[in-house]
Amino acid sequence: MTLINIYFLFGFFQTFSYCLYILQVYIGKKVNRMKKIEILTVLVICIVLISVIFYASFFQKKDSEITKDTAYVYYADEANATAESVSSLVSSLNDFSFDFYHTILKNNDKNIFFSPYSIFVALSMAYEGAGGNTAAEMQKVLNILQNDSPTLGSFGKLYNLLNQKKDGYTISTANAFWANKNHVFLENYLNLLENFYMAEANTLDFSDNAQAAETINDWIEKNTNNKIKDMIQADMLSDLTRLVLTNAIYFKGLWEKQFDPESTYKADFYLSSGETVKIDMMVSDSKDSSFNYTQTDDLQILKLNYQGNELSMIIVLPKENDISIAESAINMENLTNWRKDFTETKISVQLPRFKYETKYTLNNILIDMGMVDAFTDDADFSGMDGGYDLFISKVLHQAYIEVNEEGTEAAAATAVIVELTAVPDFFLADHPFIYMIQHEETGAILFIGEVLDPSQ
Repeated sequence: MTLINIYFLFGFFQTFSYCLYILQVYIGKKVNRMKKIEILTVLVICIVLISVIFYASFFQKKDSEITKDTAYVYYADEANATAESVSSLVSSLNDFSFDFYHTILKNNDKNIFFSPYSIFVALSMAYEGAGGNTAAEMQKVLNILQNDSPTLGSFGKLYNLLNQKKDGYTISTANAFWANKNHVFLENYLNLLENFYMAEANTLDFSDNAQAAETINDWIEKNTNNKIKDMIQADMLSDLTRLVLTNAIYFKGLWEKQFDPESTYKADFYLSSGETVKIDMMVSDSKDSSFNYTQTDDLQILKLNYQGNELSMIIVLPKENDISIAESAINMENLTNWRKDFTETKISVQLPRFKYETKYTLNNILIDMGMVDAFTDDADFSGMDGGYDLFISKVLHQAYIEVNEEGTEAAAATAVIVELTAVPDFFLADHPFIYMIQHEETGAILFIGEVLDPSQ
C-alpha cells in the first residue's frame, strides 16, 4: 500500500468517526437506546460496504495506472547511456562473440554452446579493475572503454532491457561478486559493480572452500532456473582467493510457429565423418507456415522467431555436409547481410530436437585471443584493491540448451576467480641462507652474513 493510500484511509476513517459522533448525538435526541443501537449497526455496515467498494474501485484504477506507467522498470544505472553508446557496446559484444567462437573452434570436435553475453559481462567486471598492460590487453579483447560513463550506462541499459517481463518468453540475467571477508577492496570499484552491473555484493570465508563453492553454486543454480549446477569445484577456491565475479543468464522462449509433436519422426543425422546417428526430427509443414529465409551459393539461412518477435534463432546450414563452410562464413558482416536479405518464404522446416550441456575453462582461449597478463604474476588489477598482487586464476563457463517442438530453453553462467599471487604459508629456514642487519631509518646495511652450517 502506498503512502497516498494510507493518508486516504486515515482521512476517511477520521471523517467517518466524526459523522458517527454527530449521528449519535442526533439519534440520542430522537430515539430510545435499543433503536439507537440498531440504527448505528446498520449505519456502520453500510458505510463499511461503501468504503470497501470505493477503495477497490479507486485504487484498482490507480494500481492499473501505476502498472501502465512503470511497465519499463529501471534497475541498473543507465543515466549516461546514449543510443550511440548502446550500439557501440552491442557491436563490441558481437565482435567478441565471433572472435571467441572462431578461437574455440580450434581443435574442437564436440558440440559448441556458450553465452558470449555472460562471458563478456563477467570479464568486463574484472576489466573495470585492471590497469597497465593488463587493461590494455583486455581492452583489445573486449573493445570497450574502461570506467567510461556512457559505456557503463550502456551496460546498465542492456541489463535493464534484458530483465523486463515480456509475454511469450522469459529472459533474465544477474551479476554478483563474492569478496574474501578479510580483504579490503576499493569502494569505487565495488560501487561501480553494484550500480552499473547490478552486481549483488557478498563476502565469503574462502578458507572453507567447500562451503564457499556451495554458496556460489547455489546462486548460479537459482539464477539459471536450476540448469547450471556445481560449476565451481571446492579445490578451485582457497585462502588465496580474493574475489569471484559471476554472471548468470536464463532464457525460455516459445516458437512463434510451433512444431507439431505428432509430426516428429526418427531420422538419420549425418556426421562430418560420414557416419549416421538416429535423432528425433521435428517438422513444420510449408502449407501452413512461412519463415524468414535466405540463401547463398553454399548456405541456407533460416530465422525462427520466438513469441513476441523480440528474439529469434538464426540457423546457418551448409548445403553440403561440410561444416567448415558455415564456420568460415560466421562473422558480423555476413550476419548483417543475411538479416537484410530475409524474406517470408513458404518452406518445410525440419530441425533436430536436441539437448546438451557444455563446460569450459576459458583461460587458454582468452590467452589465444590476446588476454595474457591477466593470468600471470604480472597482472595488474590495482583498480580492485589498490595493490598489485591479484591475478585471474580461472575463468569458468557452463551452458545448457534444449530445443524442442515448443521452443527453446537455455542457460549459462560465467565465473572469474581472482586470487592473490601465491605466498608460502610458512617460512622454514632449513637450508643455507643469507642475512643482513639493517638500519631502519636510513636503510644502511650494518652487517651481512651467510649461514651454511648453523651447527658449527
